[in-house]
Amino acid sequence: MSTASAAAPRTGSVLADLLPASRTKDIALVVGGAALTGLAAQIAVPIPGSPVPVTGQTFAALLVGAGLGAGRGFLSLALYALVGMAGMPWFADGTSGAGGASFGYVLGMLLASTVVGALARRGADRSVLRTAGTMALGSAIIYAVGVPYLAASTGMSLTAAVAAGLTPFLLGDALKAALAMGLLPAAWKLIGRRG
Repeated sequence: MSTASAAAPRTGSVLADLLPASRTKDIALVVGGAALTGLAAQIAVPIPGSPVPVTGQTFAALLVGAGLGAGRGFLSLALYALVGMAGMPWFADGTSGAGGASFGYVLGMLLASTVVGALARRGADRSVLRTAGTMALGSAIIYAVGVPYLAASTGMSLTAAVAAGLTPFLLGDALKAALAMGLLPAAWKLIGRRG
C-alpha cells in the first residue's frame, strides 16, 4: 500500500492504518503497544484487601486495541504477556511470570484488546457514545477472565473475588473510559477521518 492510499479515507480503518503500510511499521506498532502496556502497568495503586492493584495497564490495553486494530492489538498484548511470563518485570508493580493472582487480567486484556480492535475497525471509536460502549465491553471482558482466575488462584469464593477484584475498580474504569471517550473521537476529528 502506498503512502497516498494509506492517507485516503477508508471504511474499516483504525488509527494505525493512517501510517504508510509496511512490515517494519507493524512490528514497531506491536512492540510499542506491548511497551506502552508494560509502562502503564507500573502506574499502580494498591487496594486494601485486594491482591490486585489499580493500574493504567487496562487503559493501555484497550487503547492499543482501538488504535492498532484486532490483529496488531492481539499481537501486542500477546507479546506483553509472553515477555512478562519469560521474566520481564513489566506486569503490575514490576512483577513477572504466570500464575500470580492478577495474571487472569493479563489474559483478559489480550482478548479485550482483540475485541476492541475489531469494533474500532467498524467505527466504534469515532464517537463519544460508541467509544463508551466499546470501553465498557472491553472492561467487562477483562473482568470476565480476571475475576474467575483470581478466585481460582487464591482460593477465594467467586463472591469474594468480585468484591476484591471487580467492585473496587469500577470508578477507576469509568474514569479511564471517560478519558478514552475524549481521546479517540478527538483523534479522528483532528485528522478529519470521522466515519
